[in-house]
Amino acid sequence: MPVTVRATTPADLDVFVETLHAAFARFPPQPEEDGSGVFWSVLEMERNLLAVTDDGRPVGTAAGYSFELTLPGGTRVPTTGVTNVGVVPSHRRSGTATALMRRQLEDLRARGECVAVLLAMEPTIYRRFGYGPATFSRRVTVTRARAAFDDQRLGPGVRDDRGTVEVVRRQDCVPALEEVYEQHRLARVGALDRPHRWWARGAGHPPVSRDQRWIGLHRNAAGRPDGYVSYSLEDGVLTVDETITADDVVQEVLDRFVLGHDLVREVVFPQAPTDHPLRWQLVDHDAVASSGDEPWLWVRVLDVPAALRARGWAGSGTLVLQVEDPFLEEVSRYELTVVDGSAECTTTTREPDLVLDVSDLGSLYLGGVPPRDLVRAGRLRARNEEMVARAEEVFRTDRAPWSHHVF
Repeated sequence: MPVTVRATTPADLDVFVETLHAAFARFPPQPEEDGSGVFWSVLEMERNLLAVTDDGRPVGTAAGYSFELTLPGGTRVPTTGVTNVGVVPSHRRSGTATALMRRQLEDLRARGECVAVLLAMEPTIYRRFGYGPATFSRRVTVTRARAAFDDQRLGPGVRDDRGTVEVVRRQDCVPALEEVYEQHRLARVGALDRPHRWWARGAGHPPVSRDQRWIGLHRNAAGRPDGYVSYSLEDGVLTVDETITADDVVQEVLDRFVLGHDLVREVVFPQAPTDHPLRWQLVDHDAVASSGDEPWLWVRVLDVPAALRARGWAGSGTLVLQVEDPFLEEVSRYELTVVDGSAECTTTTREPDLVLDVSDLGSLYLGGVPPRDLVRAGRLRARNEEMVARAEEVFRTDRAPWSHHVF
């Protein structure tokens, strides 16, 4: 049976939530008395979509949150966090998801946004809609008995820290957590903001949610919060929800804090950044075990010239990009000219230096995937080696992008 995709209104909230849970064979948890404490308490119903059959039955959903994304160079752009995409089992493989995603991309372009992002539960689905993995996280497990820090390292370290770490309950320090996360996301490429309503409504994963958590809260010498670690301990395993700070010294202080906790056999960082320096700070490198680089934030470029002009760049040079977008049936060429960290990007008829799918442009966009890797993988075609080297130079970033907000 054919479906129609329509925008939702606040009156559709219950239907939207019920349809989404039916798609994943789950039952909605009970919200708190004021309606908070669940993810749908921060849904923006004017941005969501519902797929309905001709007889009015809802069979699919898609949602979008309003975020701000930090780009290379420290600039930020409005972006939509695509989420809650689901189709009830009776209408899968019938084009319903495709119809939802197509309508959503059309709406996002109409809003003037140049990029969209999502977290992919099923990664094989979203590349065909033009999304590419752009940030990665790594599971890090540390054997506490072997986790002695190498205090003979050169340069500034924790001995220069004049701050303090205070142990507090999550519910007693939410304003401080919000303040620290805001400092972090402004400084970290790939980070998304966490709007105040998420904290206020307890919507998300710990420590945004109201699940009980202990917090190691770091304050600088002036008493201002500038870092925190959220964690839980069970059966000798201390699990870190997240360590958030914009300061490398504070990062080490908080790592020492959790690794020095009593009654702990091992410390697990389920979603650490790929450039986490912990292994290099310990006497015994083998105390740290890491498993894989898991794709986290996926990026979809909606407006190529606007997206490329928005971010900062390294070096200088010109590249002609042919960007192929099979889902939207578009093939376009752009001349990207980078000078002193800024770029101009215009359409052109010149022969391309690089040919790539829009999903691979999404992977390159935040600087976390080297162009040469995509060339070697057969995903990016370059006119010659000089163009590969030029792309490597201008797309590079000083640090790997990292995103941790769950939406």
